[in-house]
Amino acid sequence: MPRLLPPAGPQRGLALAQLSNSVGDGIYYVTSVLYFTHVVGLAPARIGLGLTVAWAVGSVVGVPLGRTADRHGPRGTAVLLALATGSAVASFLIVRDFLPFLVAACLYATAQSGLAAARQALLAGLVSERERTGVLAHLQSTLNAGLAVGAALGGLAVSYGTASAYRTVFAIDAVSFLLCAVLLSRLPAVAPAGAAPAGAAAVTSAPAGTSSAATAPGVRFQVLRDRPYVAVTLLNAVLLLRMPLLSLGLPLWITERTSAPEWLVSALFVLNTGAVMLFQVRTARSVRGPATAARAIRRSGVLALATCVVFAFSAGQSPAVAVGVLVAGSVLLVAAEMLQSAGSWQLGFDLAPPERIGEYQGFFGTGTTIARTLGPLVLTGLLTGVGALGWVLLGGLFLAASSALSPVTRWATETRRGDAPASVVAARSAA
Repeated sequence: MPRLLPPAGPQRGLALAQLSNSVGDGIYYVTSVLYFTHVVGLAPARIGLGLTVAWAVGSVVGVPLGRTADRHGPRGTAVLLALATGSAVASFLIVRDFLPFLVAACLYATAQSGLAAARQALLAGLVSERERTGVLAHLQSTLNAGLAVGAALGGLAVSYGTASAYRTVFAIDAVSFLLCAVLLSRLPAVAPAGAAPAGAAAVTSAPAGTSSAATAPGVRFQVLRDRPYVAVTLLNAVLLLRMPLLSLGLPLWITERTSAPEWLVSALFVLNTGAVMLFQVRTARSVRGPATAARAIRRSGVLALATCVVFAFSAGQSPAVAVGVLVAGSVLLVAAEMLQSAGSWQLGFDLAPPERIGEYQGFFGTGTTIARTLGPLVLTGLLTGVGALGWVLLGGLFLAASSALSPVTRWATETRRGDAPASVVAARSAA
């Protein structure tokens, strides 16, 4: 546990809440599609349509929910959204048709997107800038531990295959979010961002190139006018295409294009989660500001290209050789993932105005939704449609996006230095 949890204090409370949250997510990832098809009785095409619509809604609503956390306090907002997520999961237990499923899925995706933004705003209020990336690395380790536990529970339900087994683990999923809400409620309260001390005037700064109207107290969603931050978010979304790679791209490739045994899919998942649990914190130590974050992401792009080239060589090999090649590629993949994660966390926080962390994190989180929505289409088209060359093209896409993040990060940093007070600039440069 010392490797997974940060030191005692608010950061440990955040980690325990993350652990509870991710146990539920692990259950959902493993069992949701089978539950909706076998128990609820929905057609796979309708499930895909419903989830695509739900995550699209969630990505749009995540920004205003993040702004709500900024204006009304992140702890209370996070607690309410954790409860809403648990309620959405519980509602899946009673849906029997497509429209109720769609409503429940939209509630689930909306609450999940808002919860992620509110929790990041809470972290920003409880943890100093110097410690954030390290704490986020711990949170990533606990997330993977929770996913592994949840996946194991979900695997038990799948092995039994009964409606009662599926409903039991979905109930556990709902309870995990109730526990998450309890753990979040026990953390110290954080004042709404931008609140000025009594008798003092509130001062906010905006990135250069953002209109003055967008920074006025009554104007909403400044992030949409912050072009450097939007560019960073979109490039990061391209790099997040690695997320469905492990759950969709590799399984399809292994079963359709290689002679490797099917059990390797599960083994590579265990390899990935175990490596992140053990080494994410250590990997994040080298990231201390925007410059080192961009460097880490650039290195991750090189490793991602190497990963894709190695995976391409697994086709047409004997079973033993294919297994060895795929394991080697998976080691490169998890190294690239840890570097990209550490770098993106740092940029997502460092480039956001302190008084709008929730709003900016809500927008930054849309990269995950984009990857979840477009990733299956991109990966199936490249890997099953094009074959080995598709791996090379995918690796080139990762390399191009990671390389482009360096000049975009410099652009974003310069715009903030142009408008931020001198004391803020000095503090950020020293960090």
